[in-house]
Amino acid sequence: MTEPFDAKSLLATVTELPGVYRMLDGAGQVLYVGKAKNLRKRLASYFRDNPPSPRIAMMVAQIASVETTVTRSEAEALLLENNLIKSLSPRYNILFRDDKSYPYIVLTHDNYPRLGFFRGATNRRADYFGPFPSSPAVRESIHLLQKMFRLRTCENSVFNNRSRPCLLYQIKRCSGPCVGLVQPARYAEDVQRAAMFLQGRQQDVIGSLSAAMDQAAARLAFEQAAVYRDQIQSLRQVQEKQYVESGNADDVDIVVAIEYAGLLCVNLAMVRGGRHLGDRPQFPVSTIDCVASSPLEALTAFLYQHYPLHPIPPRILVNLALSDEELADWLSATARQPIRVGEARLTLQRVWVEMAEQNARLAINARRSVLSRQGARLEALRQTLGLDIEDGKEARIECFDISHTQGDSTVAACVVYQGSGMRKSEYRRFNIEGIQPGDDHAAIRQVVHRRYEKLLRSDGVVPTLILIDGGSSQVSSAAAVLAELGLGYLPMLGVAKGETRKPGLETLVFADGREPLQLSPEDPALHLIQEVRDEAHRFAVSGHRARRGKASRSSRLEEIGGIGPKRRKALISRFGGLQGISDAGIDQLTAVPGISRELAEKIYAALH
Repeated sequence: MTEPFDAKSLLATVTELPGVYRMLDGAGQVLYVGKAKNLRKRLASYFRDNPPSPRIAMMVAQIASVETTVTRSEAEALLLENNLIKSLSPRYNILFRDDKSYPYIVLTHDNYPRLGFFRGATNRRADYFGPFPSSPAVRESIHLLQKMFRLRTCENSVFNNRSRPCLLYQIKRCSGPCVGLVQPARYAEDVQRAAMFLQGRQQDVIGSLSAAMDQAAARLAFEQAAVYRDQIQSLRQVQEKQYVESGNADDVDIVVAIEYAGLLCVNLAMVRGGRHLGDRPQFPVSTIDCVASSPLEALTAFLYQHYPLHPIPPRILVNLALSDEELADWLSATARQPIRVGEARLTLQRVWVEMAEQNARLAINARRSVLSRQGARLEALRQTLGLDIEDGKEARIECFDISHTQGDSTVAACVVYQGSGMRKSEYRRFNIEGIQPGDDHAAIRQVVHRRYEKLLRSDGVVPTLILIDGGSSQVSSAAAVLAELGLGYLPMLGVAKGETRKPGLETLVFADGREPLQLSPEDPALHLIQEVRDEAHRFAVSGHRARRGKASRSSRLEEIGGIGPKRRKALISRFGGLQGISDAGIDQLTAVPGISRELAEKIYAALH
């Protein structure tokens, strides 16, 4: 019997400085990671007679030791806490997986700036507006801006090589700067107004357009005045659609947490410049222990995890009264401006919060439907194949596929299904080398060996089932490799396509010698197998195409004397690829740094 944890001895030695604490169980596994402005006071709050929640009481009962790390400030403690939570995944922490960056609208700093969709790390070579909750919200805004200001959206490789305007010019979604159909000064005005619109300064944009319309009318340029008039009308329609009952051009985040039908959801809705951009529901990535987390705990955890990585608006509306008094101060210090955090008071704000809560419930219903369907499929697969899955353990399926073109640029893919869906962060591709071109059996042997040899070295997660996109010979090749590695006990299944390759006619091939099985096209077990197999095929084909395309772009240029890595990179960067280089004339080729006229003529002759 283990001795109870001595909290008094711990608290007698803990400092009152800010820092991070880690609570560990008897096996050394991290139970919980937290941050504190005062480590002693925060840790003391866990060991009172009345724990704040049953979840905390369950956690405290398992504590065997506590480790602390002192930091210079609470802000540093928060950053360290977030990093440790994401790297350690403690079972009692509420973790929100932010595996994709939020999308932005970008306005480049080119002579004729490009309007576009952007996701990734920002830099000073462009202006970024956002973030937006979803890709559709960005694309809708870009569509509006094209309609109102007619800015170009094409990449530089296309823009620099056009000789006539594209379809967007014909349908009045672009002013044709690529062929000089708009003056630079006029285009710059449109860019400035688009930026003002994205900043929420719609009234300023309308005032600017009204003044420009009056000036055009005074010059008797009635056609130009009509263009400004149409822009003003489009802007006012957007205002009427987005403002609901308010004309305020506010930047607000609405964050709500609700528990409904046994699931916990935090929904983030964004308002930028008075425009409601939509919602982004998120579900905690947690173990069974965290189901007991309250909506308030989930809301607080989300605010602390989300805002170190994303811009903080001046106002954050929540649907619950926050008990963390330090949160608003921390947000203000992080944003370097006052941040108001609290429940809605105005009518429009309450409408926004109610909308966010309703959308959270819809997201929960959708997730329940997916979980129910996936659960039925997995249970059908377990019964059909006789899989032995331990209680409380998630089934894990890994599927392999090979893609090549007549043996060239062979790529193998491994995709992972676990829990309620595909785990894209765990997908892997393998470039297959050193085999006879077109030998799928050798490719399967190589990828299975590389995948599971690494798993044995790193003590990784063992799959419940291995799928091979292929027939009996591919399955035999993979099974032989697993036997060599001492993993021959793992269940393996081949998915052989029917004669017509029509979905529903697949034959399941067993590695243990059982007779092949053909399931009904309506069987939910077959539907799960098809879903995972199709995803492996998609992932393998996309990897093969990328590898083949890269080889094609490089090989044709490498055959031309005088084209080294630097010149090849400069050409591809300027023209976007081999097709763009082929379309370019000799004069355009000589404009690339390092390309003389003689070399340009040589390139042109080699590609034509």
